[in-house]
Amino acid sequence: MEGDPPNQHLALMKERHPQHDLFICDVADAVLKDVMAELEHPFYSLSKKPETSIRRYEHNGQWLQVTPSVKGLATIYDKDILIYAISQIMAKLKRGEPVSKRVRINSHDLLVFTNRGTSGKDYEALQEAIERIRGTTISTNIRTGDMEQTDTFGLIDSSSIRRKHGLDGRLLSCEITLSDWVFNAIQHNEVLTLHRDYFRLRKPIERRIYELARKHCGQQPSWKASLEILHKKSGSKSTDREFRRAVRALAASDHLPDYFVAYDGETDMVLFTNRNTMKIVSDKFGGGEGDSEPWSGRLDPEVFADIRSAAPGWDPYYLETEWRRWVGEEEIQPKHPERHFLKFAQSWFEKRGRP
Repeated sequence: MEGDPPNQHLALMKERHPQHDLFICDVADAVLKDVMAELEHPFYSLSKKPETSIRRYEHNGQWLQVTPSVKGLATIYDKDILIYAISQIMAKLKRGEPVSKRVRINSHDLLVFTNRGTSGKDYEALQEAIERIRGTTISTNIRTGDMEQTDTFGLIDSSSIRRKHGLDGRLLSCEITLSDWVFNAIQHNEVLTLHRDYFRLRKPIERRIYELARKHCGQQPSWKASLEILHKKSGSKSTDREFRRAVRALAASDHLPDYFVAYDGETDMVLFTNRNTMKIVSDKFGGGEGDSEPWSGRLDPEVFADIRSAAPGWDPYYLETEWRRWVGEEEIQPKHPERHFLKFAQSWFEKRGRP
């Protein structure tokens, strides 16, 4: 959601730019953004070797099944391409510029942005990454009240690669069409900011642990999780012993962006503490995510009846707090706050169902 409800906002932009069906990435200093669901759930392989088996993840009634192509599952390094595209789109949305789910990426710019090399093998690796992302299929359940729906989708719908003529045949640019699932998450602003040093984390497990900390600790002072839950949510196929050793090494090195990591061997718990590199919102609004103070505008009291219908079972005043916090975090000034709040409540219920 950006200003007015996002679907309306993007529809207006499309109306103003009827010929605009290609988004060209050209924001050199875009802030890193990623889709919340991809931070929380293990969509990507942490292995540097091709992983060709179907993986299934279940937690608290939600399940996720990831099916690879013959080239293997998309890896957490392949994900850099999507982070780059999402970051660019969010940067232009914030400026009120038109965007599209069909995205053109300059290969050299992408490699530099993601802290990679620019030799021939790096361009070849980029093409292989696009092929793995294109071939990976996601199936997951969505609960709404007493109904359960299964959705199946790809991370991107299509891709096209342009190469330089001549002997080297170097990859110049690529076009990807984001899936509706990814683009809808962008439209509804279901994204979080990542630390720029995310791309400097070389070990897959370090990236994944940072993602989990960013999603669950966010900008709260701290977050604690058992090693068992952390291992499960990471999607790592290592043994408990290997995973515990990796967490201990991460705690000892103390180089995770945004968070200190501490492991308690007696309780087998992992504690993440905010380094205060991100601003923590005021406690009077319940803490949580946020780069700025919660929105403080007025709402028409009559909207709460609509909120109860949109999100049955949820306390509308709790949802108001969450909405105000989120709007403040994203620096949104809603022109129609009641309508914006109602859309938020509907999206909240679609994702979580009844409490």
